Amino acid sequence: MSDIFTLNAEEREVAGKGASRRLRREGLIPAIIYGGAKNRKPMSLTLTERELSRALKEEAFYSHVLTINIGDKSEQAILMDIQRSPAKGTPLHADFERVTKTTVVHKRVPLHFINEEKCKAVKLQGGKIQHAVTDVEVTCKVGDLPEFIEVDMADLELGAVVHLSNLKLPKGVSLTELNKGESHDVPVVSIVKPAGAETADEAAEDAAGEE
Repeated sequence: MSDIFTLNAEEREVAGKGASRRLRREGLIPAIIYGGAKNRKPMSLTLTERELSRALKEEAFYSHVLTINIGDKSEQAILMDIQRSPAKGTPLHADFERVTKTTVVHKRVPLHFINEEKCKAVKLQGGKIQHAVTDVEVTCKVGDLPEFIEVDMADLELGAVVHLSNLKLPKGVSLTELNKGESHDVPVVSIVKPAGAETADEAAEDAAGEE
């Protein structure tokens, strides 16, 4: 994992809803950074809305170690939460956690479903892909945090169900839900037959029966 994102921030001394609203009117976003060594205190920050909004458009931003410059110092951190305006979707507040490469984190990462257009069940059997989840929470050291997890759809047949336990994970990465027990092994994606549709095999059988 490389540190490909850098944010510039300033320490914020004034807190409260009124102060936060004033900051947003000035194009600034309130934030907080916490964690790290036991004697490290949380620090309130401000970020520029333009810089943060640009970074939030990149999928990798959510699962990468970030460099946050604060004055003449810098912190290594990951984004833990982002609050957005319900109406506009613009950022309202960001939470960051200080990390080192050995810090163990619980973080949601996206699933990338590849080869859907080549899926055997869709092309040859009339199946339809149904996604149950689009991201998963992983537990790992920050240095092992994946940007995404791939789910290969190419060889799946009609009726196939991919569960959490079927996902191929990078070394050092586990799924938080599976760590809770087998009962949490939920479906990720499945291949179903659309209502009223015939598969290629069923169509062939019907045709043979008419002869």
